[in-house]
Amino acid sequence: MSNGGHITVLLNEAVAALQVKPNGVYVDGTFGRGGHSRQILSQLGNDGRLVVFDKDPQAIAVARQLAQQDNRVQVVHEGFSALNSSLKQLGIDKINGALFDLGISSPQIDEAERGFSFRFDAPLDMRMDTTRGQSAAEWLEVAGEQAIHEVIKNYGEERFSRQIARAIVAQREEKPITTTGQLARLVAQVVRTRERGQDPATRTFQAIRIFINRELEEISGVLPQAMESLNTGGRLAVISFHSLEDRIVKHFMQQNSRPAPLPRWAVLKEAEREQPPLRLIGKAQKPAAAEIAANPRARSAVLRVAERS
Repeated sequence: MSNGGHITVLLNEAVAALQVKPNGVYVDGTFGRGGHSRQILSQLGNDGRLVVFDKDPQAIAVARQLAQQDNRVQVVHEGFSALNSSLKQLGIDKINGALFDLGISSPQIDEAERGFSFRFDAPLDMRMDTTRGQSAAEWLEVAGEQAIHEVIKNYGEERFSRQIARAIVAQREEKPITTTGQLARLVAQVVRTRERGQDPATRTFQAIRIFINRELEEISGVLPQAMESLNTGGRLAVISFHSLEDRIVKHFMQQNSRPAPLPRWAVLKEAEREQPPLRLIGKAQKPAAAEIAANPRARSAVLRVAERS
């Protein structure tokens, strides 16, 4: 499904994984342009509810239009790490399913003024929520060389992180780095070896975007909240797009689907052991070849699903 230039990834697989109940309460933690939300709504009855979250003001504008047309939808203009407090404000105690489609949406990449892409020379912003917080340009103007190096190394897994950080600090003494083009050209001069088919600035842009939007902290923060919010039998479905995200999701689901280790002296029958809070559902799913052919941005997507015990 395409929504305003955005093609929803793993649409059928992710929504099918939720096993939508007609009268259930569901969360779409990353509304985007509403592809997954509309699919969930098509399976909800009149008494069902869908709570949608997004940081992006443009996504929220689309979500509010949908909510005006469909009173089953409630909109929260926050990052999904505000899940528990937002559900409490809405008077919701438990949910039947939560879906998180992580990372960045196509409209954010394709709109030059958002500053996410090195394909355009535009203001270096990178905030998913342009109404609050520090832009990438503002951070690069004040951050220390070591801090820049650590962000690019840890969030971009960039081998030349130290050289890039040094070049950024040297450059800003002459002229502030305020556009995507400036940053991309600077990185290209420093990165000596290029990965096939990948712009030399790819890892640096990814790293700064993740840092500015606190993406990994948001994921780590929301997963325990979602697990606690789920009714027994409720499903948690998460789509990741790079290894840093997927590592967090995989580890969380695995850790919470194993029984707690027993001390050596304990003698318990299996039935007497406390059951873990989650049960893994199937193996990690990737898009089919046909979906990747139709939407190359789907190629790195991974869907993981767990059920509340």
